[in-house]
Amino acid sequence: MTVSRYSIVLLGAVGVGKGTQAKKLVEALKVPQISTGDILRGEVQAQTELGIRVQEIMGRGELVADDLLIAIVRSRLKKPDTARGAIFDGFPRTIPQADALEQLVLEEGMPAPVVISIEVPDEEIVDRLASRRVCLNCGATYNLNTDQAAIAAHKCPDGKTAMIVQRDDDKPETVQKRLQVYREKTAPLLDYYKRKRSLKTVSGTGTTNEVFARVLIELDGISE
Repeated sequence: MTVSRYSIVLLGAVGVGKGTQAKKLVEALKVPQISTGDILRGEVQAQTELGIRVQEIMGRGELVADDLLIAIVRSRLKKPDTARGAIFDGFPRTIPQADALEQLVLEEGMPAPVVISIEVPDEEIVDRLASRRVCLNCGATYNLNTDQAAIAAHKCPDGKTAMIVQRDDDKPETVQKRLQVYREKTAPLLDYYKRKRSLKTVSGTGTTNEVFARVLIELDGISE
């Protein structure tokens, strides 16, 4: 019996909800989310040699070098939990990364990527991230405006002391720089995938479930 495999890329600027939608797809499709951002932040938290380098880059709102991210993704795809495929969140972000991903999925026997671009106005992105708070220990994410009670009650699942903060890369001035970098270096991916006829676009405005419903419609039954 042939097992379906999935190769899904979620595109969109910082703060559009790619990570949230990736987690919902993980539950629906039973495949892992590969988030280069989460991997890099884990290195930063552990203060590894890589993490220290990345912290400086991310703090400036700049992108990590292509060759480093490609190596991280290649290594991640070798793990056994990708047997049914993967959902890529935050990768690719540049044309060289997209070219590399085409080769990586081919090497692993995965199908060509289906690409979902989640779009949200810049003003809404800045507002979202200005109110975002993250626990440095477990990664739990909250909205300062709507989740005050949840923030006060938060306990990390590993028993560590909660450390809920505003990340440096969520501050308005850094978000504006990240959006500028996105427009300059990542937005050309839309044309890249349009030429391949693999690009599908959804609005990221609305509730999480509303956005997810739009994603599933664009995937045209891939979750079944």
